Amino acid sequence: MDAEPRSAKGRRTRARLFEAGKVVFERDGFLQARITDIAAEANVSHGSFYHYFDSKESLFREIAEEVEVRLVSMDDIAQDLGDGAGPIDRIRAANKAYLNAYKKEARIMRVIEEVSRYNDDVRSVRSKRDDYLAARLESAIKRLQAEGLADTRIDERYAATALGGMVAKFAEMMFVGGARFDMQAAVEQLTLLWANALGLGPEAGGRAPAARGTGAKSGAA
Repeated sequence: MDAEPRSAKGRRTRARLFEAGKVVFERDGFLQARITDIAAEANVSHGSFYHYFDSKESLFREIAEEVEVRLVSMDDIAQDLGDGAGPIDRIRAANKAYLNAYKKEARIMRVIEEVSRYNDDVRSVRSKRDDYLAARLESAIKRLQAEGLADTRIDERYAATALGGMVAKFAEMMFVGGARFDMQAAVEQLTLLWANALGLGPEAGGRAPAARGTGAKSGAA
């Protein structure tokens, strides 16, 4: 297997198989997806698949890794708001970016969520994402505490795990589980929960979250 093709043509073929795999997994699910269908979608021979991937399991794991990395990297958007943005603005931006990214990847995330329940490799990919996100949140919470903006009684590890898990689970319920919430209201409510949980007051800076979302069940727009 040539995992990292040296030629431009090989890299293009591998990329086509990657994208084709995502299409087939989204359409058919993991268990029903066939290598023959993935190869056909990529317009390559069945045998060519094995030149780049060991199995459909190895392809799916790579797809899951890429999607999970894309989700956690959305948090970087909060760092691009400029020096004038306060903590609440950054929390809001991170929540909005995560929900938008999850919505875009909802079809494959549905499959990843299902496979992670019985596949150790895919579950480890998810755990890696959770650990990485928790570490970033811990650092942010400690910084807010050091600046006198967040409640110092809060253990940053517990808070990071609970609050990060809240947003991730909410996104799953909204875009995979079928719960109907207005996007703007969801962002504001998640931001309000974050701010209240950390004890962030007006001195934290940034526009305060709305107390109640408008049209909270008008659909995941």
